[in-house]
Amino acid sequence: MIQRTISNIGRAWKDLTGATRVRLTGSVRPELPEADRKRLARQIDECLLGRGGVVSERARAADLGHTYSGLDVVGRRRFLELLAAEYGVDEKALSDATAAWTALQRSGNGCVGDMLARCQTIQSDMRAVLTPPRVHLLSRFTALPNGVKFLVDMRAELLPLARTDPQLKGLDEDMKRLFASWFDVGFLELRCITWDAPASLLEKLAHYEAVHAIESWSDIKNRLAPDRRCYAFFHPQLPEEPLIYLWVALVKGLSGNVQELLDVSAPTGNPSEADTAIFYSISNAQAGLAGISFGSFLIKRVVEDLMRDFKNLKAFATLSPIPGFTDWLNEQIAEQGEALLRPSELRRFSELSPDPEGLDLLTAIQRQEGLFRKATIQEATRAPLMRMCAQYVTSAKRGQYARDRVAHFHLSNGARIERINWLADTSTNGMRQSLGMMINYLYKSRDIEDNHEAYSADGRIRTSKSVKALLKQGG
Repeated sequence: MIQRTISNIGRAWKDLTGATRVRLTGSVRPELPEADRKRLARQIDECLLGRGGVVSERARAADLGHTYSGLDVVGRRRFLELLAAEYGVDEKALSDATAAWTALQRSGNGCVGDMLARCQTIQSDMRAVLTPPRVHLLSRFTALPNGVKFLVDMRAELLPLARTDPQLKGLDEDMKRLFASWFDVGFLELRCITWDAPASLLEKLAHYEAVHAIESWSDIKNRLAPDRRCYAFFHPQLPEEPLIYLWVALVKGLSGNVQELLDVSAPTGNPSEADTAIFYSISNAQAGLAGISFGSFLIKRVVEDLMRDFKNLKAFATLSPIPGFTDWLNEQIAEQGEALLRPSELRRFSELSPDPEGLDLLTAIQRQEGLFRKATIQEATRAPLMRMCAQYVTSAKRGQYARDRVAHFHLSNGARIERINWLADTSTNGMRQSLGMMINYLYKSRDIEDNHEAYSADGRIRTSKSVKALLKQGG
């Protein structure tokens, strides 16, 4: 979809170049062979020189964007490699500016009196030198229709390449810094999306959904029923593109089963009777904005919006996946073996397991969700698996913080781990990533700041009494 969007934007820009009298540099072949590299460099240089007025400047940027959109996968990588290698910080200019600053400091005069103007000039020169030409180039696209969307999708294509290429990583860091300033939360607009929204927007919600796949139009309509809400952040430069969005269910009490929440045949509740808002899915819609934090601000804004509209709401909580649990469990099985289980559990597992060692029952459950339909399997595995899940989200760490990315997100925002729900997501994905378990993270307004500080300072994780009780079972 990203490649198609870039291609569509590039084709639209072709009209901008045809309507002006700027000197364009011709076309390059899709794979951008070495012989075409100089021609591309001339296009880039023309953009940076900025001859003529604003219209000519836009036309040159459109010409370059059209070139990028016409490249294949190999050509686009070579395009990005050229930006990274040839249009970074001018090392000689930086060295000269640094030497001038060092000489000034060694003179002992400091930035006072007659030397103040000299100091300010050198500091200005250093700031200019530290902004590489490629940043100025990328900024030219913001004047074009859908130019910001073009750049966001360009970074989405850059990200997987930058993970293994240090030079491309530098380009990615430049783009991330640009986006961090352009997409400051102060510029974002919160919208409540309804069933009356344009079909094109609803289709995007279905396409970008990253937690619980949307299967049909009936599914979308159900998620936008009177007892449901969908909130999204938008940017003025991308008015038709959600940046991140959150699905909410207005219910009574904590929800512990996502299939029940998503059941299109379930009766619609009365939102005025609900006492709890359940956030059951949050999705980043723009891959090119990875690393730009919106989620915590979105949740806070949504809570404020819901509190204003529904005075009856007393609790705000999530029904969240546990994406890393089965991977961690496999590691523990390999490392600890039967030490994972209490003696009584081990005996019970041995009775039920298709393998004489007993422990392979856990692996069998991961691979064959149907095993959970047996009451004897559920009875034997529920207590140990819920205990291990509690251990995972509270004790498995990456540095001082929770290893599980969803846990880290909510704990960073000041939530506490309220409840672990057994067989809360029996979809194929839910069974694969967490053996069907899900977590309620509770956002309690009076505790959010304290929880956030405790977690951010030293990784302390706040939990409810029920989660503490699960952990004690392993003692």
